[in-house]
Amino acid sequence: MNILKFFTAGSVDDGKSTLIGRLLYDTDSILADQLEALQRSNRKNDDGTIDLAILTDGLRAEREQGITIDVAYKYFQTEKRKFIIADTPGHIQYTRNMVTGASTANLAIILIDARNGVVEQTIRHSYIVSLLGIKHVVVCINKMDMVDYSETVYSSIIEKYKVLAEQLKLADVTYIPVSALKGDNVVQVSENMDWYEGESLLHFLEKVDTDHLDQSLLARMPVQWVVRPQTEELHDYRGYAGRVLSGTFNLNDKVTVLPSGASSVIEKIEFFDEALDATHAGQSVIIHLKDDVDISRGDTIVNASALPQETKLIEADLCWMDTRALDTSIMYNIQHNSKVTKCKISEILHRVDINTLEKHAAEEFKLNDIGRVIVKTADALAFDLYDDNRSNGSAILVDTRTNLTVGALMFRAAVE
Repeated sequence: MNILKFFTAGSVDDGKSTLIGRLLYDTDSILADQLEALQRSNRKNDDGTIDLAILTDGLRAEREQGITIDVAYKYFQTEKRKFIIADTPGHIQYTRNMVTGASTANLAIILIDARNGVVEQTIRHSYIVSLLGIKHVVVCINKMDMVDYSETVYSSIIEKYKVLAEQLKLADVTYIPVSALKGDNVVQVSENMDWYEGESLLHFLEKVDTDHLDQSLLARMPVQWVVRPQTEELHDYRGYAGRVLSGTFNLNDKVTVLPSGASSVIEKIEFFDEALDATHAGQSVIIHLKDDVDISRGDTIVNASALPQETKLIEADLCWMDTRALDTSIMYNIQHNSKVTKCKISEILHRVDINTLEKHAAEEFKLNDIGRVIVKTADALAFDLYDDNRSNGSAILVDTRTNLTVGALMFRAAVE
């Protein structure tokens, strides 16, 4: 069954957790013991009903304060689709958490409080959606019950958001008026908004097409392990295990191994004990080549007709995730898929004020800062531009002093 990964973004108290709770509750996706715990909870709404936001509040501080701090993942399915939801924080203090939750999403739900309209946080969340290259955006104008289900309020918010969407080049935006608290237009179409001619949020999520996101012609498979049993039974066995990042590999395809540049042809594709004619993005397989090629973990097998870029100098967007500021004088580890090598941030081009989208000159990056940098690596990386291939166009920075992941990179250009 097709899986849709999506995340929610919005200002504090816009109703992100409540919306997810409503989706789970109205689709009967809550286990009996969870429902009993909800009913026993001392957190209730003003009208005495269950506070559905508790479903995603995993941390004690979240339950006590009624805010989202960490990313919470929830899973449910309908007859048509499986869903993985990331409930991400709205507060600017937790921007790194939002980036983490959004990094693997196919779709973004941006919540706007109908009483407040487009605010600074809306700009910030929409910018991050644009930065991460998420193609599908659903703008849920929430708390419509608090504005008497006004079509005028809904329309005015849409007009303002369209200006922002055009500025950020968000091409596929869908608008849905909802009340997460009351359930209007979340799972079932609301009778309180007969002026709305669209479908409910769930019905839209069930049918939105995201298949094209993984159908890139840029076939890429980083090698995670060289399989050599070296037994009498499998004396000549040599396979290369990994997860296909993007595109499709077929039997007899001509491939190139990077960084060596060696060429060969795919002789066999194994998935457990099954031999495949082709393997697609997301599958973990073992590929056999017709020629004996020197391949190690960290190398990448690619289709010979569409080679990635290779360079040691890369222009990239950086989201800084550590409480310790970026230090341009030291070496970090950069991990690009299974490839790990040393690197330095050789230049900070600018930092973005993600509340106004203005670019500023900067000499340092602190926690939750986002901007553009030049990365210099010890070994050349075989990468695609992030806009062309998210899977092969991103990397993380690791501080070798602490082994903490301190930054997320999105590659924008190879620097000559």
